[in-house]
Parts: sequence; structure tokens; C-alpha cells
Amino acid sequence: MLNSQPLRKNLTALSTIQPLHSYELIKLLSDARRRAILKRLLAAPASLTQLGEALGEHPAWVRHHLKILENAGLVEMVEQRVSSGVVEKFYRACAGGYWLQEVILPDQATHPVVVLSGSHDLGLELLARQLKSYLDILFLPIGSLDGLIALRQGLSHLSGCHLLDASGEYNLPFVRHFFPDRPVAVFTFAYRHQGLMVAAGNPRHIHQLADLARDEVTFINRNPGSGTRLWLDRQLHALDIPPARVTGYGQTVATHTACAEAVQRGAADAALGLEAAALQHGLDFLPLFHERFDLVVPAEQLDSLHPLLDTLHTRDFRQRVENLGGYEMTHAGEYINL
Repeated sequence: MLNSQPLRKNLTALSTIQPLHSYELIKLLSDARRRAILKRLLAAPASLTQLGEALGEHPAWVRHHLKILENAGLVEMVEQRVSSGVVEKFYRACAGGYWLQEVILPDQATHPVVVLSGSHDLGLELLARQLKSYLDILFLPIGSLDGLIALRQGLSHLSGCHLLDASGEYNLPFVRHFFPDRPVAVFTFAYRHQGLMVAAGNPRHIHQLADLARDEVTFINRNPGSGTRLWLDRQLHALDIPPARVTGYGQTVATHTACAEAVQRGAADAALGLEAAALQHGLDFLPLFHERFDLVVPAEQLDSLHPLLDTLHTRDFRQRVENLGGYEMTHAGEYINL
């Protein structure tokens, strides 16, 4: 039996997932052999002999890789036993699990590189093109909700969101929830019009959200966690329309552009998205709601993002975004007090 005393002090650590931000640690665990040892020790303590038997390797081989893991602080010795004059050491992982995360960006770039997570937006794409001579913006279009999670995890430098809370307030309740202990700033990017995008001439005669439940109508959806998808789910629930009634509900894409392209080429009869995306692809547009789209910026990123935020106040940029259609830029760049 293992002595429980040295294990008891680790119970708190062992019940948690530990994120690994260091490139060195991620590189270390890129070796499948070390991952196999670590996964075995995440399950239960084991000795060199037991690890060798479980993995089909000689204890000397195990010892080499185990020492690397121990020096990295990923595993620790928890007990020593003496059997027939031989000291046998038992090891276990230092946490309940490990989570690898690292943003790999260009090295020695001629100008700063920032990662913008969250909701897809055509105005933000225009912003990236306008700033490309002195700022590279890389997009992570994973939806508003997952964008805030990525920002919280340090996987992006700022995030765009349009999340409508049950209270009727946009974005701020979600930002307060994800960042109760970290200072962040929220800036309005734009007010946007969203609605149903349908083929030119509206051949399926789609006029309201309830028409998505008609058998002959095929829909293409946005990814789970996107503000558009969350709005749709709330409305379908209010209309008492189960998602299974909407043909194509399970077909998802990550951007408004991909939705518009699917309708344009006939892969779907309708999609929910931005008026600007519909106009770019020659589609008819049925407006359904007007929303505020915000940028969330951690306080430590504000200095590096001044060029981006300053651009929002320029008349030229505001006009160019409004020319896309479906955008109102009067409040672009305004700070919103949390």
C-alpha cells in the first residue's frame, strides 16, 4: 500500500487542470513517449518497474524520460519503498490534468502582430486591411462566446462580441462574468443589422424566422457559441420550434461570408447573417434585429492597440464600413463603462 500521508498534501493540486503556456513545456510533451508516461501517472502513482511493464519498455528508458518530466515540474516522487534491499521510487503527476496552450506568431515581424478572437465581422476585416502597413491582425473566428474564453485564456489580444443577455443588455454581463478579477476595456465597434439572407428574388418566399421550419426550406447555421447562433436559438425557443424542425440546423460554418456563399451557390435556401454579407453576394436580405458589436481589450494590451482603436474614430474608416451596408458607425471607438 502507498503511504497516504505524502499524497494528501497534493489532493488540491491533483483535482485541477494546469494550463501550460511555456513553449519549452509544450515542446517537451510533443514527445509521445513522455506523454504516455505522464498519462499513466495522471491515472495513479507508479514505480519505474510498473511504468516499464505498462508501457513495454525497459526501466532505464523510463527513468530517462521520467527525469525530464520531473525536472520540468510535471511529475513528482511521492514515496520510496525498500524491497529485498532495493529502493523503489513511486511517482505521480503534479496535477489532475494538463492543458497545452500557446499562440505561435511570426518571429521578428516588421510590425506588431495581434490575434483577434471572437465573432466574424466584415468591418473588422476592412480594419485589418487598412492597418496592414503597420499592424498585422490575425483572426480567430470562433464565435463571441468562445472568443471571450480565448481572451481569458491568453490565446488572443482582443475579442469581438455581440452577445445579448436575458436582461436585454449586450456583452457587458458576459464580460463581467469572464473577467471578474482582470481589468478589461470595452469599446463599441459598430451597430449592425442582421437578418435572413436568401437567394436573389427570394424564390422560396421566406419572409419570417418561422419559415425556416418549412419542409422545403434548407438552412445553414453558424457555429455554436457565436452570437448569431445564440440569438437564433433563443428565438426558435420562443417560437416553440425545435431545432430538429429546421432542415440544415446542424450544418455550421464559422463566418457570415461562408453563410452567404452557401446561399449564393444553392447549398442552402437561407442563413442568418449580416446585411453586408448579403449585399456582397447579391442576396436578398430580410432584417430581423439591430445589435451592438463591441471589442473587448485587456488593460495590458491597450498601449499596443492604440493604432487600432484610434482608427475607429476617423471619418474615413467609419464611412468605408458604412459603405458595406447594414452598419452604423456613429459610436465607433466609444469606451463603455463596465
